[in-house]
Amino acid sequence: MKNRNTQHVTQSTNIKWHPHHVTKEGRAILKRQRPCILWFTGLSGSGKSTIANAVEEMLFGLGKHTYLLDGDNIRHGLNSDLGFDEAARVENIRRIGEVAKLFVDSGLIVLTAFISPFRKDREQVRRMVEEGEFIEIFVDTPLEICEQRDPKGLYKKARAGEIGNFTGIDSPYEAPEKPEIDLKTEGMTPLEAAQIVVTYLQSKGYLNAE
Repeated sequence: MKNRNTQHVTQSTNIKWHPHHVTKEGRAILKRQRPCILWFTGLSGSGKSTIANAVEEMLFGLGKHTYLLDGDNIRHGLNSDLGFDEAARVENIRRIGEVAKLFVDSGLIVLTAFISPFRKDREQVRRMVEEGEFIEIFVDTPLEICEQRDPKGLYKKARAGEIGNFTGIDSPYEAPEKPEIDLKTEGMTPLEAAQIVVTYLQSKGYLNAE
């Protein structure tokens, strides 16, 4: 097993959590929704970002307060210093989890679209928030279909050896074992997949909290 730590950081013992007078519960009541993380995971080209965008647009249309974190966008700023080896991927997801946790505390429904290939790392994010605040959504698209789509030409480059540590080719993807939502996207449009997610949120009371 490779080292899963990017570096050793000594944290000051003088750092203490500063409580807020305005609570997460108060923010949620103001927004009339239950905050949560919608964690879209799947192979490159599976449709994560497309479906997440469609879900956010539907929620916005319902008057809900959301924010979408996308893998490529995060690597332009917050995680621009990270590579793509296993240790860097672990740190990438840890940072995203911490940001998503802050969004949940603000009362938002936060959508994340990341390959996030390792189960252990997704479960670590689940443990960061309260029960019911992490909704794992498996964008369940077969590798051969993702490779046929290859919207960024990444599979072609990986097959040619131009990209290393590429998930699904020479780096593993550990599919969720018990996701809250399993979107088997073969033969399904992105809007149909998005509607499944929104219907789940409605049925579980995330969109009509008092």
